[in-house]
Amino acid sequence: MLLAIAKTLPSDGTSKYVAAAYIVFVVLLVVYVAIMAAKLARIERELRELAGFAEHRANGEGAAEADTAADSPAPAEAEEVTSNG
Repeated sequence: MLLAIAKTLPSDGTSKYVAAAYIVFVVLLVVYVAIMAAKLARIERELRELAGFAEHRANGEGAAEADTAADSPAPAEAEEVTSNG
């Protein structure tokens, strides 16, 4: 494999620069893939967390808290109700 690559590189002394350019390209490609993998892992973790919240709410664990908060008036509304009545 290396022999085939060596035959395709120019022999006028610039082969070092061509090889260095390929190495830099491969390193940048690996870094890019690593960054994308880290982002994907973070997004998957956040998505699992949101799915857990949705599941708890669907099972009624969070719905009871939301219902009691919706039934009680806000503090400003409470003052208006008592001052009008």
